[in-house]
Amino acid sequence: MTEILRGQDIAPARGRLGVLMPGLGAVASTFLTGVFGARRGLVQPVGSLARTGKIRLGKRTEKRFEPIKDFVPLADPSDMVFGSWDIFPDNAYAAAVKAKVLRSEHIELVKEELEAVEPMPAVFERAYVHRLDGPHVKKASSKMELAEQLMADIDGFRTRHRADRLIMCWTASTEAYRPAQGVHASLEAFEAGLETSSEDISPSQIYAYAALRKGVPYVNGAPHITTDCPALLELAAEKQVPVAGKDFKTGQTLMKTILAPGLAARALGISGWFSTNILGNRDGEVLDDPESFRSKEISKLGVLDTILHPELYPDLYGKICHKVDINYYPPRGDDKESWDNIDIFGWMGYPMQIKVNFLCRDSILAAPVVLDLVLFMDLAARAGMHGIQEWLSFYFKSPMAGEGLYAENDLFIQRSKLLNTLRYLGKADLIHHTGLDYYYDLEGD
Repeated sequence: MTEILRGQDIAPARGRLGVLMPGLGAVASTFLTGVFGARRGLVQPVGSLARTGKIRLGKRTEKRFEPIKDFVPLADPSDMVFGSWDIFPDNAYAAAVKAKVLRSEHIELVKEELEAVEPMPAVFERAYVHRLDGPHVKKASSKMELAEQLMADIDGFRTRHRADRLIMCWTASTEAYRPAQGVHASLEAFEAGLETSSEDISPSQIYAYAALRKGVPYVNGAPHITTDCPALLELAAEKQVPVAGKDFKTGQTLMKTILAPGLAARALGISGWFSTNILGNRDGEVLDDPESFRSKEISKLGVLDTILHPELYPDLYGKICHKVDINYYPPRGDDKESWDNIDIFGWMGYPMQIKVNFLCRDSILAAPVVLDLVLFMDLAARAGMHGIQEWLSFYFKSPMAGEGLYAENDLFIQRSKLLNTLRYLGKADLIHHTGLDYYYDLEGD
């Protein structure tokens, strides 16, 4: 029997974990309200695997299930402190009230804690978010100076809050789509571009650069290109810092990554998949701009190919008509509604249809994703892991992958990678679900 490799030692989660969030809007304020409420025992962190999930260990016959938060040394939310940047000066309480995601009784329960989270002036460029503008922004003579101001903010936050470790997680709006350019080809080129204020360097990339320079892990919760370019991956490697992204997997795409693997598993054909959405929050307003929508469209459209593998099954998936549409509809607020029409075919090519109407709340679905990513990225950093954290693809619409690898979008494969990585870090046997242990004395299933 082959011995399974065990995980490396992990530094303990001592002291305070600082969470820095560019963007103090609906997602961030909903996240904070839930964390503050949960650590006082007032609400439950539903949707968070890190806080409520359990992991199976050993064979099925052993019936061993352990809470994830007890199996690996995760930070405790009671030890977390929070900071943010935003183009509006509203503190987290005012932001939560304006976002109208949560009922007032939940917001008022933790009003004092929310009011204590006041945003620092943001790095902002209207060319990257056409539909928003705000007064609470940094001024500088170059983008390098903006990065230096952010690094000063990071140092100041660490000192004020006596934070022992930091994580930065992008919770702001989607930036306009911009493909990687020459300035992104190397760290040297990128830093030269910061000095000359290259128009190809986005605000999110300035945040990521500042974080990585300071040795702070970076999570990209939106679909635009940030750390997924050679320049910033080079910096992450140099600083031995983990990065993850991109685009929190919450509503319609979450459903897509649940349904598509099931259809593929049964070798059912798909001739068309039409997806449309309406939402009325700030994210919807931003995505009403074609350039910002393009970032989201690319993120959403890429999901099916890596699940269905049309190059391997051209007769089943080679001619899919896949369309994605997002419509800004202010009356709906944060309560997004999505419709999917899926045209499938089965035995002898006979057609069938699946229709899905998902009435979801984007920020409610995103909040536990933010919590899990913060806790797991901190775990990765303490375990000495750096670069792209593919095991966290479970949480992203358009997950980053190593050079030469395709991104895995099958939710269930992603989940297996996540849980097996936790088993590895916890020095437990990996589980491969062979089903052969019934017949043979094998480790695993």
